[in-house]
Amino acid sequence: MFQTGLDVLIDQHLARLQGRRVGLVSHPAGVDRKLTGSAACLLKAGVGLTALFGPEHGFDGQHPMFTPVGHMQDAHTGLPIFSLYGETKEPTPEMLADVDVLLFDVQDFGARYNTFLSSLVYVLRGAAKAGKEVMVLDRPNPINGMQREGALIQPGFESFIGILPVPNRHGMTFGELALFANNQSAIQCPLSVIPMKGWKRADWFDSLGRCWVPPSPGMPRFETALIYGGSCLIEGTNLSEGRGTALPLEVAGAPWMDGFKLAGYLNGLDLPGIIFRPTSFIPTTQKFSGQPCRGIQMHVTQRTEFRPVYSGLHLLAACQKLFPGDFQLLSTSWEGNPAHLDLLMGSAHARQGILAGTPVDELVAEWESIGREFTGLAQSYFLYQ
Repeated sequence: MFQTGLDVLIDQHLARLQGRRVGLVSHPAGVDRKLTGSAACLLKAGVGLTALFGPEHGFDGQHPMFTPVGHMQDAHTGLPIFSLYGETKEPTPEMLADVDVLLFDVQDFGARYNTFLSSLVYVLRGAAKAGKEVMVLDRPNPINGMQREGALIQPGFESFIGILPVPNRHGMTFGELALFANNQSAIQCPLSVIPMKGWKRADWFDSLGRCWVPPSPGMPRFETALIYGGSCLIEGTNLSEGRGTALPLEVAGAPWMDGFKLAGYLNGLDLPGIIFRPTSFIPTTQKFSGQPCRGIQMHVTQRTEFRPVYSGLHLLAACQKLFPGDFQLLSTSWEGNPAHLDLLMGSAHARQGILAGTPVDELVAEWESIGREFTGLAQSYFLYQ
């Protein structure tokens, strides 16, 4: 039977928390096999929870992307909730004053742009400074732990959406990434990982017999995670990526776009494992809020063959070619400079290549060798076969 790190902790390792003051970093997707939240699970098991911590979107998961979240009190448990996506992203010694060990129980998407990965690194840094232990309760990489895609972040392009030198699609779990970050970045936090049981690297989330709980407002379905590695690149453009619709990160468009023209062009490329369908939508937030948009929906047909980042670059290159007077690659980011696409891709290489009309296959020519080299490095941190 498949078990998450939370399940394994409750079943086998509660003695490790006996008599200790425990903090918990989590969100709504941090649930057990019966969909009970991790805080409730731990309290029921007699764990001495003293503080809760929330990453982007908050401990309750309700806040929109890029929205700072304040500290608050949890209405259910009465415990303080310290925000790791507000005035500070790193837990301070004051936040950790009543904590002996900090549990990290967060469900990932499988792509490095996810700010939850940055929060993991910041938690390790803050705990190291305060001399506190971190225990990662591991969860599955929902899009499997075998496939990797993309390049590494180059010096000068690190950000809160790209904090570790791992490929865009990294093929690792948060437990493995914590071990990687703690050693490769010389954080030296007292760290342990509670591994899952019954998870293999080739597993996809929908094969595990678990319900998908949205880890963020922009990830409502498991199917969204399949596409996210490529569709997130749309954030670096003036297109809507469908936030504020029922299919965030599965559609893309703008009021000026011809979705039939774009779908026809992309389908003509015969990209592996994906079909583009013309569609229309009206976002209720962010880009083109309240405006009718025309564009495409991305449908994954063969997920083992699908290359999300590669397909995402083809989408941007197609828009640059077909709509040169309207389509734009943003010149800045939510962090200021450099350009948002540069932060997502880890360098200016892709953006400059798309603007110059360089074929996508040339832009990704080194990815295979980068993936092999990274896998060789990362294998020493793998916890699963």
